[in-house]
Amino acid sequence: MVGGVESLMPSMAAPNLSEIAQNIELGQDGLWEARTVSDVSYPESGNDLCFAIEESSFWFRHRNNCILEAIKSFPVAGAFFDVGGGNGYVARALQNAGLEVVLVEPGLAGARNALKRGVRHVVRATLEDAEFLPEVLSAVGLFDVVEHIEDDRAFLAKINRLMVSGGRAYLTVPAFDWLWSREDNDAGHWRRYTVRSLTRVLEETGYAVEFGTYFFGLLPLPILLLRVLPYRLGFASKEPTLDTARSDHELRVRWPIGSCSG
Repeated sequence: MVGGVESLMPSMAAPNLSEIAQNIELGQDGLWEARTVSDVSYPESGNDLCFAIEESSFWFRHRNNCILEAIKSFPVAGAFFDVGGGNGYVARALQNAGLEVVLVEPGLAGARNALKRGVRHVVRATLEDAEFLPEVLSAVGLFDVVEHIEDDRAFLAKINRLMVSGGRAYLTVPAFDWLWSREDNDAGHWRRYTVRSLTRVLEETGYAVEFGTYFFGLLPLPILLLRVLPYRLGFASKEPTLDTARSDHELRVRWPIGSCSG
């Protein structure tokens, strides 16, 4: 069940990565790496900052619970590819729940942090640089990834071509353009979504959407008051630091933060 207590499915062998991706090789440290790695729209220090707070963060914990519940309701058939999975916080939870997980992460710090966490299969690459073959991915996770892609339609269409017939993609994205703030600029976001706008993009790129919902239902108001309004009024905000990130992610009072269901 939630948090990997109950297995989501029997564990299975990971695919032979060298057979399904043409531009990666396995290093002595156990990390698969592409021979070329492209730049991405994500700050270089972002993974290390997240790595320092993920284990104590209510936000990361609740998002994991929602992802696990979604996969429980819409099961995976085959290995799970966590694309742009950062430090492996989600990948480890899925692995602990019985899935065979391959983390695909272009950032070197994130890929190495994922190995430290115990994620068994880590590829340091973008999908393009790894050169995955068509119709080889059975399940793909894009957890707060698509908003970092300038051409989201081309990116999602490419992933569709890489997936096997009947495969599933699982996505999380930041919600509502009216919640745009400096944090989005700093994180390298191109946009925010609604369920409706994301569904439209997915359907236009060949997906059949089975389920969509919002979570963190009580957070928009504090985000609006503490981030969005100061940003729109032109108040200077400080560069994100470890202390400010910890403050944002530590839940000091126990209160409901939203359901994982529709």
